[in-house]
Amino acid sequence: MTEDDFDRLQALLASRAGYRLGRDRLHLAEHRLGPVARREGFDSVDALLQSLWVKPVASLGWAVIEALLNPETWFRRDRAVFDTVSRELLPAISRVRPGGRVSLWSAGCSTGQEAYSLAIGAQDARVTADIVATDLSQRAIDKARSGLFSAFEIQRGLSARVMLDWFQPAEDAWSAVPRLKDAVRFARHNLLDAPTDGTRFDVILCRNVLSEMDPAQRGRVVDHLERRLADDGVLILGTEERIEADTVAFRPVAGRKGLYVKAPAALSRAA
Repeated sequence: MTEDDFDRLQALLASRAGYRLGRDRLHLAEHRLGPVARREGFDSVDALLQSLWVKPVASLGWAVIEALLNPETWFRRDRAVFDTVSRELLPAISRVRPGGRVSLWSAGCSTGQEAYSLAIGAQDARVTADIVATDLSQRAIDKARSGLFSAFEIQRGLSARVMLDWFQPAEDAWSAVPRLKDAVRFARHNLLDAPTDGTRFDVILCRNVLSEMDPAQRGRVVDHLERRLADDGVLILGTEERIEADTVAFRPVAGRKGLYVKAPAALSRAA
């Protein structure tokens, strides 16, 4: 892969998905595109890219983008976050919602471990939860929807008791039990796309996503998240992520890393 190819990949990823690709990832990008080239019938990554530049087919472009996204995730990643959600946020919000129903959005859910962790927490807390989980990668969504995880994936973040309560052996993998699979609705979604309806969520998890995004696109995504969050809802980012100080959309919750609520300016604007 030439530096010119890499620069064009950076532009493609930023414009279509909002993500940035640091120059230190050139060799990683080439490694990840190898399987895509073989799957699409090309002899090499260079041949794949040259074909893409000459004839920018949308399906091929998205296959390249998906391969470059960071899919890293595991069950109950940052355990304290899920303890806060299941033990504090869900019960508190449930008490003030009609019928006790709480709506959650896992934005950037990757292969589904975060969404299933939320569903387990909600059922343990005896809270009725409507959970929507979305990701830009259709391949990630397909895997998440299947509910199938390898032995390595299933043990990463789950105790043996929780694993046996919520998953069952399926040949050389583990499958989410029906009541867990039924608790989550998965769909493909690009966070750059503006909301097209009035759906609001009580809790939005968008963790370890903004830090990977191109700075020029980050504010746009934050604005979309603010429009999707209930006025008294909670936004949860990665524990080391921050929203820029000059944003009017959110303010951090004191003493709770990664938790944000709507700022007064955002509430005034909505009114």
